[in-house]
Amino acid sequence: MDKKTLYYIIEWVVAIAACAWLAWKMATYDDYAGLWAAICGMNGMQICALLIAVALMPVNMTLEAWRWRSLMNEGVKELKSERMSWTEAHRQVYYSKLAGLVTPWRLGEYPARGVLMNERVKELKNEGDVWKKVLSMGAVGSATMTMAIITAGLAAMMANGEWCPFRLGFPRLTGTPSGEWWIAVVAAVILLAVGLVMAPRLLRRWADVSRRLILISTGQSIVRLLCWCVQLVLVIYALGGLGDLGILGGLGKSALYYLLVTITPNVPIAEVGVRGAWAIAVFGTMNAALAGVLLWIINTLLPCLIWPFLRKK
Repeated sequence: MDKKTLYYIIEWVVAIAACAWLAWKMATYDDYAGLWAAICGMNGMQICALLIAVALMPVNMTLEAWRWRSLMNEGVKELKSERMSWTEAHRQVYYSKLAGLVTPWRLGEYPARGVLMNERVKELKNEGDVWKKVLSMGAVGSATMTMAIITAGLAAMMANGEWCPFRLGFPRLTGTPSGEWWIAVVAAVILLAVGLVMAPRLLRRWADVSRRLILISTGQSIVRLLCWCVQLVLVIYALGGLGDLGILGGLGKSALYYLLVTITPNVPIAEVGVRGAWAIAVFGTMNAALAGVLLWIINTLLPCLIWPFLRKK
């Protein structure tokens, strides 16, 4: 069996497994009645908000394709003479959504991009280093995204302090995080900061990771996080769970929500439950939990259904 056939088999095994998992998850979800009732109760403005949230899904995926294209074009030496196209970046990002579903902590996303990257580097002298290149840049991309989420979440919590003249007005969280949780957050920030500072030296054998590239990737990650937060606010508003919070307060709470989801250990099979639980804790309503489920459908299920139309023959 040659490499091309092997990668083709891997590509479809991952796709079929992900689709089967999605079908099982949708079949076993037990609150469709509540979700349907919330959707049926929407007025015209709420329907428009939901449609905008759905329309932002391809924007969200384009932002990730932008991040990935920048990392690969600027960080992989051998590919600088043949820059990754936008079409190729989108194809890899959509496919990695499938792989992330069937691997713990979404660890399969970047190796899945490596499966599709193999076609691009087969003409290069160092074809065998494709996995090292992709995983190196994947580590940088994951670290900058996590750093953006943690930074935005902590900034939102600081803005809610008594001393801040522009308080966002969060109510007390249900199940306020313990001291151990805060230790984990601080430890994660320190480890990420050290890793990003050391990345240029640690990864120089396979990739050109400069501090400039890390700053660019972090900025792109912040833009993508903003897209997530806007989507979440729109969906919660559509389901009537935003109340008197307002846009600014909603965005701040969304940043805190993504911080909690990111720090909490979870695997894809339990992801919907984790997101729903933190949505209730942060926003204080069951509508927020339903919004978390609906946003998961928009940003996870829809991209998985679109991928077959983007793949190469």
